[in-house]
Parts: sequence; C-alpha cells; structure tokens
Amino acid sequence: MKESWNTLQQWMKESKRIVFFGGAGVSTESGIPDFRGEKGIYQTISEYGVRPEVILSHSFFLQNKDVFFSYYKKNLLFPDAKPNAAHLALAKLEQEGKLSAVITQNIDDLHQKAGSKRVLELHGTLYRNYCLNCGKTFDLDYVMATDGVTKCDQCGGVVRPDVVLYEEGLNQDVLRQAVYEIASADLLIVGGTSLNVYPAAGLVDYYEGNRLVLINKDETPMDHKADLIIHDAIGEVLGTVVGLE
Repeated sequence: MKESWNTLQQWMKESKRIVFFGGAGVSTESGIPDFRGEKGIYQTISEYGVRPEVILSHSFFLQNKDVFFSYYKKNLLFPDAKPNAAHLALAKLEQEGKLSAVITQNIDDLHQKAGSKRVLELHGTLYRNYCLNCGKTFDLDYVMATDGVTKCDQCGGVVRPDVVLYEEGLNQDVLRQAVYEIASADLLIVGGTSLNVYPAAGLVDYYEGNRLVLINKDETPMDHKADLIIHDAIGEVLGTVVGLE
C-alpha cells in the first residue's frame, strides 16, 4: 500500500470513535453521477431550458411541479445502484465498533443498503416520500410506479421526496447530531466531497482533533487543514485499508 494508506490504516486501528463525512464522490463508483464533476448532473444541458439548480429549488417545485417531477424521475433515481467498497468498508467499521457515524450529503440510501445503521442524512433521501397534504409516507417504489406528478393514494395530494431542495434549510436536528459526532471524533475521515457546499462543508470546522483525513480525487478548499490527504478513488482506498474480503 501507499504510505498515506498505511498511515490511515494505522490511525483506524488506534481510533475508538471514527466519523465519516462524505459527498457525491462516494457514490460515483456505484454508477451514480455527482453534481458538479466533469460529467456531473449540473454539466448536462437541460432539455427544459432551465439549469438543474433552478429545477431543484423550492420555489420552482411549487410553481412547476410537472417539470420538477419529470426531471427528478429521469435524472436523480438510480434504484439499481449497489453499494461499492467505500460503503461496505464503512459498514464494516461500524460493525467492529470503530465507527460512530456516517454523515452524508447523498440522498441515495447506499450507506443503509451496505449495512450502516448510524447514518445522518444532511440532505434527506429519495427513499422517503410524503404527501404535502395529509403527511402519508411512501417508498421509492410507489413513486417510480407513477408517471408525472406523484399523487397520494389516500387524499390525492402531491407526494414529494423527503430531500432538501435549494432555498430550503437543513434539518436542524440532523445538523446538531452531525456537529456532535464530528466534535466528538478522534478520527474524522472526509471523502468524496468538494467541500464547496455550505452549510454542510462548514461542519469540518467543528472537528477539534489532530487526525483529519481528506480522501478526494481533486483538491479541496480544506486541504490546508488536513493532517492526511489522499488523492485516490475512495472505494479503492477504504476497501483496501479496512480489508474487505
């Protein structure tokens, strides 16, 4: 292994409270495109004549539900995606009693599918959906079984994904839990994120330890704060270091 990988492995062995904070890059190895990368969702030219950032905003959702649901169902749903080595390695660390929490910006449920139990979803998940009128909840299968705007089978109201759209605030309870976990960590691993999206990126500032590890293919604005930087594929790194069989 590379020297940096060996260092990470040794730190993991010595740690009792590891916290992982990840972004879209964690899921790209599962075939889910990120948002801002070279081939990301935001780089595609929208057939709707509107930038994806606008379509995925609260105000656009309220005013243009047909377009929102058309774009969302066509571009954001990957039900056949499988957890990759990064997800599986983190689940193994949790099972071994090493990892305290996974904090994710992703909405794809892959950490849970890999077996992780303590997952804090900063931006919600596509796998929970709820009626805006009566509050009834629905799974992703229900949403995928319908065309156009998804409607509640109980009251006919609009069923929206339980995700944080642009112009919406993060869930404060989840945010508080994330702050606590990061502040309590003896090893913080940040991976697959550009650390450009706030307020999520600001969570790193709550880490008070001296073992901040950044695993990302590209440089980030936080590199100067890191105690260890690894510019490699996160699935390969974690899968090897954790020792997946």
